[in-house]
Amino acid sequence: MSETKIKICGLSRIQDIEYVNESLPDFIGFVFAKSRRQVEPEAAEKLKAALDRGIKAVGVFVNEDTALIRGLCKGGIIDYIQLHGDEDNDYIAKLKTQLEKAGCSKPIIKAVRVKDTETLNTAGQFDTDFLLLDTFAGKEYGGTGKTFDWKLANSISRPFFLAGGLQYDNVLEAVKTARPFCVDISSGVETDGFKDGVKIKDIVKLIRSVK
Repeated sequence: MSETKIKICGLSRIQDIEYVNESLPDFIGFVFAKSRRQVEPEAAEKLKAALDRGIKAVGVFVNEDTALIRGLCKGGIIDYIQLHGDEDNDYIAKLKTQLEKAGCSKPIIKAVRVKDTETLNTAGQFDTDFLLLDTFAGKEYGGTGKTFDWKLANSISRPFFLAGGLQYDNVLEAVKTARPFCVDISSGVETDGFKDGVKIKDIVKLIRSVK
């Protein structure tokens, strides 16, 4: 099995950028949707400018106007697009067409909120580069900090990001059970609601220790 990629999501401060520049995960996430971790485009631009060039920035959106996403891609502020709302293939096709015309196509990740096996049976319908499996949270769009049954992920035959309640104490079990392309961690590397540089460093080192 190839090395599991690492995404640290929900960065919003220059300190957060300093933490990841030291630990060097593969991806980081800027949340543009309504959230306590939300960042405005202007702030994200400054954070991206300070980010190590080897780390890819993922923009996280929920039912967003495609014009905003296109602007962030064209401005080089994000390298990947994560759709975490109710976006369907019509929305995805429209977004792809706009990005192609603007000369700024990016890989797209579609989040699926996992409730049961049936949820995953419908996940294959999305015409995106990756899926992201997160914990079902009722009317919420994610960020519960809770896990789901990782064995359900075994039915997925395409590369996916695994999110939902991942932290130092359970991430290796998650990798072993679900075998994701990438683990997506947010609250699991926070203390009192803010990113913790020591926790980021420790979890990146732990995941990278697995061969």
